[in-house]
Amino acid sequence: MSDLCAPSLAPVTAPVRWQGLPPVASEKTVVLVLGSFPGAASLRAQQYYAHPQNHFWKILQALWPQHPLPAAGPEHYLQRCDWLLARGLGLWDVYASCEREGSLDTSIRNPLVNDFARLLGRCPRLAAVAHNGAESFRHAPAVQASLAAQHRPPLQAVRLPSTSPANASWSFDRKLAAWAAVLSAHRLL
Repeated sequence: MSDLCAPSLAPVTAPVRWQGLPPVASEKTVVLVLGSFPGAASLRAQQYYAHPQNHFWKILQALWPQHPLPAAGPEHYLQRCDWLLARGLGLWDVYASCEREGSLDTSIRNPLVNDFARLLGRCPRLAAVAHNGAESFRHAPAVQASLAAQHRPPLQAVRLPSTSPANASWSFDRKLAAWAAVLSAHRLL
């Protein structure tokens, strides 16, 4: 038998199932920012928006220049979360878990959506869900349906431009203006 016809002896491996990060939310949360799922750098660091090229933290610092953002790094992450919560923002992701190679949303397979109704008990002031990018916003109806049974009036769902470095078609200033409009609408600026 030739080598071309020989069966492959390479082991077949199942895709890796990744678990997302817990929500960053409190009774002060007015706007919940939802990503799709943390990128590889964020999962390794166990921190939201840990990739140094992601604009998330830079945008927020530009929106609140009078409140210095704690430094980056694992030793300051909890301070960053407290800083965010003090300004009325919360963080979570649409997906609780998924299979994915790399960090791109287009590589997400077999996702499991988070239980958003469970989060409402922690966030009595929640008024809006701001989706950080198209993949997150694609699930806005499911998020709204999960929240509708628990919350009256209905929460506003807003699509924001992704802060990911993969979203190079939007400049930093254009992203900043879109984020400022949403936060201003909810009196967080």
